[in-house]
Amino acid sequence: MPRIRRLLAVLTPPEVADFLPEPLGTEVRALAGEFRLVDPTALAAADFQRLLAEAGPDVLLAGWKTPALPAATPPDLAYVCYLAGSVRKLVTRAHLEGGLAVTNWGDSVSRVVAECALLLALASLRRAGHWIPAMHRPGAWKPGRTETASLFGRRVGLHGFGRIARELARLLQPFGVDLSVWAPETDPALYAAHGARRAGSIEELFARNEVIVELAPLIPATAGLVTERLLRLIPPGGVFVNVGRGAVVDEQALLRVAREGGIQVALDVYDPEPLAADSGLRGLPNVILLPHLGGPTTDRCRDAGGFALRNLRAYASGRPLEARVTPEVFDASS
Repeated sequence: MPRIRRLLAVLTPPEVADFLPEPLGTEVRALAGEFRLVDPTALAAADFQRLLAEAGPDVLLAGWKTPALPAATPPDLAYVCYLAGSVRKLVTRAHLEGGLAVTNWGDSVSRVVAECALLLALASLRRAGHWIPAMHRPGAWKPGRTETASLFGRRVGLHGFGRIARELARLLQPFGVDLSVWAPETDPALYAAHGARRAGSIEELFARNEVIVELAPLIPATAGLVTERLLRLIPPGGVFVNVGRGAVVDEQALLRVAREGGIQVALDVYDPEPLAADSGLRGLPNVILLPHLGGPTTDRCRDAGGFALRNLRAYASGRPLEARVTPEVFDASS
């Protein structure tokens, strides 16, 4: 008999289609004695609490639209398998301290987010933010001389060195970049293992490098950390990319610097989201904007689904879980 007695999946139809395409969906269902799938699209907090009480799951399979757990962990619930990344909107530290096992997608999508960061860096260096829309206007063409740059041999700085940053370091290797990192909480030995060195300070990181990629987690110590003073240290013609968390950056300061046109800016995250309809960042020729698309692409959500399936199998057989969110991990995560 499966160790998972009752598995409740609270997922929207698109989440099921993207994260659990067949045969993943069938394999998940086979792990539980009882399986129930509920669409949370119109599920209010009170409805969710009643659902948990009625279904009595020992395992909850959750996605982006799953409502937050009630303050008191349901008595039968032992494990929450979260298909996505940050669990802060789903569980609290108290849930974890009370013994609830929680996992997320771990590093299963890190390479895809790193790919987006690489895309934005390359597009910025080539001034694609200007030329892509310009070329859709009749008669548009480059002038006699254009200002573009290559990533090969560049000085690149990473602010943060979590899973995504380490994957980005790997993707950058063929470009022969001079890579430095500012992430004071990280063991410097990890930098060397990825062909990077530790910057002397965050100021040095911004002042020395021609491309800065923002990947620091959003925690109290990093909120608003990237100020106008730091942004103005980026060398003229340099690039600032943010695929981490919008609130790490003073967005109004970034707007002031971007309006001057001295650096290229590429953003996938904002504070708040969605980006305001009248944001001054819209329409600037030196700014590339994505609507928070840096997570797993539609075709690669299955990587996170496969990772979740492995964790569910591990749980069902009593083996250790991967990417478990402990209270300490919770505190250090966005």
